[in-house]
Amino acid sequence: MTKINKTIIAIIPARGGSKGVKKKNIRMLGGKTLIHYTISAAQKSEYIDHVIVSTDDSEIRDVALSEGAKVIIRPAKISGDDSSTIEAIFHAMDEKDISDLNPDVIVLLQPTSPFRTSSDIDAALELFLQNDCDSVISVTESNHSPYWNMLYDGEYLEPLFEKKLVEMRRQDLPKTYLPNGAIYIASIMTLKSTRSFYSPKTKPYFMSAEKSIDIDSEFDLMFAEALMKR
Repeated sequence: MTKINKTIIAIIPARGGSKGVKKKNIRMLGGKTLIHYTISAAQKSEYIDHVIVSTDDSEIRDVALSEGAKVIIRPAKISGDDSSTIEAIFHAMDEKDISDLNPDVIVLLQPTSPFRTSSDIDAALELFLQNDCDSVISVTESNHSPYWNMLYDGEYLEPLFEKKLVEMRRQDLPKTYLPNGAIYIASIMTLKSTRSFYSPKTKPYFMSAEKSIDIDSEFDLMFAEALMKR
């Protein structure tokens, strides 16, 4: 374990509304609520000092409190489908109970990543703390190369990139990676200056496809349930 002199808080954004899966964050998975897995992983981290759930929903609030997390009630104006996660982060950071903690580092953990573990969180934090970077974001290798993507103009297909890339074998194309939504880490200073976890000095924390499952639909939930039983 790396010795540090920083206050690190985890913020778990958990809206009550969801288009894909109703009450998604408190749906049952493996006999526990979906949000349980993220709260538990954050609590078991060797580095995280405080676990905060930001929600607009009373049921999620009650579940989070029963799990031992602190809760920040998010106003409706930043809880809609078009509201950004960064708004929830800044709202939580501005709350007196959180600002009084004088956090140095924010770890954003979305509750839709049930297979992300405390070991993943700690490895990502060590990557952040031990390197010259502004942020760390968890990623997984793309299943399908974006270099093969096509545009449709209403009549014909056109390559998104150069035509020669569409005709190349997958193994000859550069590897690409997708943010998997599991872990985002940045200093307070970086967030205040950029209002983003993305910067020119963002390090990737690589995760397997299995650990990168993100619950966004009923199919995702069924698949995760089957994987958990296995």
